[in-house]
This record gives sequence, C-alpha cells and structure tokens, in this order.
Amino acid sequence: MSGKKKPWGGRFSEPTDKRVEEFTSSLHFDKRLYPYDIEGSVAHCRMLAAQGIISPDDAEKIISGLQDILKDMGKGEFSYSSDLEDIHMAIEKSLIDRVGDVGGRLHTARSRNDQISLDMRLYLRDEVTNILGLLVGLQASLVDVAKREIGTILPGYTHMQKAQPVLLSHYLLAWWEMLDRDISRLKECRGRVNVMPLGSAALAGTGFPIDREYVAELLSFSGISKNSMDAVSDRDFVAEFIFDASLVMMHMSRFCEDLVIWSGGEFGFVDISDAFTTGSSIMPQKKNPDVAELIRGKTGRVYGDLMAILTIMKGLPMTYDRDLQEDKEPLFDTVDTVKTCLSVLSDMTGNLKFNRDRMLESAAEGFSTATDVADYLVMKGIPFREAHGIVGRLVGYCIEKQKDMESLDIEEIRLFWKDADADIYACMSVKGSVSARNIIGGTAGEAVLRRIEEIESGRID
Repeated sequence: MSGKKKPWGGRFSEPTDKRVEEFTSSLHFDKRLYPYDIEGSVAHCRMLAAQGIISPDDAEKIISGLQDILKDMGKGEFSYSSDLEDIHMAIEKSLIDRVGDVGGRLHTARSRNDQISLDMRLYLRDEVTNILGLLVGLQASLVDVAKREIGTILPGYTHMQKAQPVLLSHYLLAWWEMLDRDISRLKECRGRVNVMPLGSAALAGTGFPIDREYVAELLSFSGISKNSMDAVSDRDFVAEFIFDASLVMMHMSRFCEDLVIWSGGEFGFVDISDAFTTGSSIMPQKKNPDVAELIRGKTGRVYGDLMAILTIMKGLPMTYDRDLQEDKEPLFDTVDTVKTCLSVLSDMTGNLKFNRDRMLESAAEGFSTATDVADYLVMKGIPFREAHGIVGRLVGYCIEKQKDMESLDIEEIRLFWKDADADIYACMSVKGSVSARNIIGGTAGEAVLRRIEEIESGRID
C-alpha cells in the first residue's frame, strides 16, 4: 500500500491507499464548481470577519488569495493536484500555499457537507436561469415559424392515422404551450433551489456566532434552510430539476419524432436544412435527420440521470453520506445535455421548410372532414350518435366506390340522408373545416392569430 497523508487525517496512523485516493476523488468532475465554491467562500469569509470570528486583516488576505485563484482558474492556469479529493480541497490547499496558515481559518464554522450543498445550489440556480433563456428562445423560433406558416394546413393525427385537418401554426403552438409549462416548472424549481444551506456545518449547525442572513444577502438567496440535518442531506432540488429537465427532453423528443417521420419520403412534409442533417457512408442519396434523432436518443440519457439520482437517494440514512458524491455527474450531464439540445433545436426549427402543397393534399385524404359532416347533421337537428352512424356509412360507401366525399353527387348522399341539399358540400372542404373551429384553443386562423398576439403581448394565461 502506498499513499499520502490523509486530508483531515489527525486520527489516522496510516496513509490512504493510492487506489482509495483515486476511487474517492471527485475533482475530475466537480472542478467545474470552482467559481461557486470561491463565491461562497468569499461571502463566508466576509461574514466571519463581520462577526469578529476572524480578524479583518486575515479576511482581506483570504479574499485576495481566493480572487487570485479565481483568476488563475478562469485563465486555465491553475494546477490541479490529482491527490486531492475535491474542488474544495484544491482551492483550500492553493489558498494556504499562497497566503500561509491564515488560509486555514476560512473553514471555520462550516463543513464540506454544507459547503457542497451551497456550491450546487449556486451552480444550479445559474444553470436553471440559462436553460430558461434557451426555452424562451425555442418558443420564439416556434412562434416565428407559426407566423410564417399561418395559412398552411396539414393533417392532424390520432393513433397515427389521419384524423382532422389543422393549421401547421396551431400544431407549432402546441409545442409552445408544452415549453411554457416547462418554464413554469423550472421557475418553481429555481425557487426551491434558491435556499441557503451554509451554516448547517456537518449536520448539527455550528456553535460559532455566525450571521446566516448576512451570507444569504451577499449570495442573493431568497431563503435560509431551517433544519441543519435536512440541509446537508437534501438533494430534492437536484432530483426535481432532473425530473423537470426530463419533461423538457420528452417534449423535444416528441417534436423531433414528428420531424423524423415528416422528413421521410413517405410523408414529405418537411425539409430539414442541410446544416442539421448528415449523409450516409454508403448511400449517396441519403439525407439523414441525425440531429433530430440524437435529441430523441439523448432523452433516454437524461431519463437515466433521473433514475440515477433517485436510486442514489432512496436508501440513504440521515444525514450526509458519501453516496452523495455521485449526485454531481447526473446533474452536470443533464444540464449539458438539455442546454445543447435546446440550442440546436431552436436553430433547426427556425430553418425548417415545409411542403405546403403536399401537406394540404394529405390533409384532404382519409375522410378528414367526416366529423364536420356529422356536426353539420347535428345542426340540422339530428342527434350526434345518429349523425355519426350516417356519416360512417357514407364513408364506407366512398371506400367501396373509391371516391372521396366531395366527389359524391347529391343523390348519392341522399341514399344515407334523404334531406341532404347542396349546402352540405361546404362542410366537406378542408379549409372550411379548419376555419370553422374559431374558438379559444381551436385551429382556425383567427383563433391561432389571437393566441400569437397574446403570446407576443405577454397576455398569457
């Protein structure tokens, strides 16, 4: 066995096994937390000085040393020692090397348990804000395309079968609404992230006369944790974020699924820009929707991150356990994946080109206005269940004769409803079907334009 003297190893008589050093180290992934660790340490140091726990001169030296470390790390000029456990130890060792033993006073009245919770909350607070901005950007892309395609009609589907014609703009705004719920959830999540845990120490709080409110003010936290045991063991905010992110990914994946299907020759509804597609290594004719497929695939990755954090947490006894070191990689992976997917999907969406003629042609197929004919009969006084049967038999007749409803003459229609007259043809039109649904939440052009106007003016329910 070989190894170096343990950090915090006063009670130990043997050094740590080299394999254990490597096994327990988290520095290779948690070093991305360095700006937050330093930000939290500066605030903690200011509070210690304000409370008379350390001297103003010591605080000034410590803060100056931390700021120098921050600069070096930002420029990539900081040397990380592989034998240190984590980012906290890397910064503290460097601080002591730079300012002397006074640097060791920084850890007064805190533990790595409340320190890492603080770092993660500061980090996630920023990243949730970044992701919210990307969600708004994707929403804006959807609205821009919806405005551009306001007259485009496509077939709406249920059970992967043509159902009723809808406006493409209405379809695009459906994704906008999903993203808006994602935004609402993430804002609520950010509120629960924005709770200051520092001062909880290892698990019982600290006997030093600290001022937690002052630290919270310096770090712009809106609340302070109320139970020290809960604060150091709580990772609900991580699990909640990854769950919310999983819904974001699910929504993007569903949209991408449609784009993958629609871009194929069997549909031919959309052309994805060359900038967001790739070729085949063997088939020269291929134009593959790889970006959409990768977003769809990466959704499973984020689901895996969610299962990882839930599994890590499910059996932990109170309070802090080293298992919690494993919370960071799922969190970091989720943040990186969601941000990348949102960014690329927003740009890809803005560059989509839709085959309007093909969509309209397809929307007219499959008896997509059958419901409109049934509604017409209801307006003529026929109970809906009976009207449903009449139109169902009419559709069966069309299938047998290989006709569409609009091509039937009035005498053929009267075989199924004797009182039919020429005005029945108006409700068989695809454009008429779309225009008829001029209600709140409907697909009519006027309704969709009203919703766009509400969105752009900020009057959103």
